[in-house]
Amino acid sequence: MPKSAPKPLQLEAHERQALQQLVSRHSTPQQIALRAWIILLADQGRNHREIARELGISRDMARTWRERWLTVGEQDVELLERLKDKERSGASATFELEQVLHLFKLACDPPSAYNRPISQWSHRELGKLIQQLTGRELWV
Repeated sequence: MPKSAPKPLQLEAHERQALQQLVSRHSTPQQIALRAWIILLADQGRNHREIARELGISRDMARTWRERWLTVGEQDVELLERLKDKERSGASATFELEQVLHLFKLACDPPSAYNRPISQWSHRELGKLIQQLTGRELWV
């Protein structure tokens, strides 16, 4: 049984021009440029198989980005945002930037500054020091 044709995708002139500029710009990240190509080819009426073959990607990838473009486009999101990855699930960052910078400072200081009888830090020694200073166990 033949599969149905992909959803039609029609770009407006300013969208097409912006995508072509993204593809042409040397500073565009490769993932974004590839996604822009997918959308431009879909706009030309190509199906997922043709897009996949031309760009050397999977049909699933072509399908995913066409569908995401159509779905996110309904939400009136900026063009470049439409080509970015979705937010990933999972826990948010455990430490704030100031805390991370403080950890780097600790790692750069000599162990003797914290009365440690070692010549250089190991991950275990840093973990023990951080646990003593913060009361949080990171790694040991």
